Amino acid sequence: MSFRRAISLACGVAGGSAVLVCAALAADKHGYFSDRGRVRETLAAVHAAQPPAWPTANGWDYNWDKRDPSSLVNGKRKESDGDGGSLDAENSKPKATRYICLIRHSQYNLKGDGDKERMLTALGREQAEFTGQRLEALGLKYNVLIHSSMTRATETANIISKYLPGVELVSCDLLREGAPIEPVPPVTHWKPEAVQYHEDGARIEAAFRRYIHRADPKQKEDSFEIIVCHANVIRYFVCRALQFPPEGWLRMGLNNGSITWLTIRPNGRVGLRSLGDSGFMPPDKLTRT
Repeated sequence: MSFRRAISLACGVAGGSAVLVCAALAADKHGYFSDRGRVRETLAAVHAAQPPAWPTANGWDYNWDKRDPSSLVNGKRKESDGDGGSLDAENSKPKATRYICLIRHSQYNLKGDGDKERMLTALGREQAEFTGQRLEALGLKYNVLIHSSMTRATETANIISKYLPGVELVSCDLLREGAPIEPVPPVTHWKPEAVQYHEDGARIEAAFRRYIHRADPKQKEDSFEIIVCHANVIRYFVCRALQFPPEGWLRMGLNNGSITWLTIRPNGRVGLRSLGDSGFMPPDKLTRT
């Protein structure tokens, strides 16, 4: 087999990557291409070393939020109703995009005895001011500001709301901090009891289903919504929304007062515009407690 043909075959097997070219050059240097058996062994080994391809068929569940129009319209009714069935199907399709800003609360007093005493620190209040200023500077027409009912999230939301006059402020117990699901790989410094995963996980999953989904068909315009909550909740939401393994939530880190931005299109596609953005804060104001 000629060297040129071997290179062509190697690149064809694994997409023509630079790694394959280097492997083929190394094999040729050692005289492998003079032996057909060695050629096959080399190509097989290099091909096996390539990462598995992301599944293309059924790789994305368009009905992840149980709001895919095709699953909401009864097929038999469409057949019997004729044009009326088509009209129902069209009316059931979302038209608007939802932009969801997930804000992690600011730094708080870790030594507080219970939630009520775990209030924002002086630095935490500064961080919330920076976050509020950033959201105001974006100049978006925010529809609602939802926050966890825990003290640190409530205080953060109240400070942010000063910069967004007229935006409705809503408290929600489902968004409280907790242990969403046992992380993989496990960590040694944090090991909640199994019952905590069971109780917190169900609540946080319920919060995900309430707030993270495509727009209702009745929504005519794009919406911009703010949710102030906690790192564990946000990281779990991101994994679930992107259809990543939710057990990987603890592999991400979020600064206090940071902004994570999800975009949910009418067809169910989800995009992550930013994860834990805190570049609007001075470096000496950044914390992750």
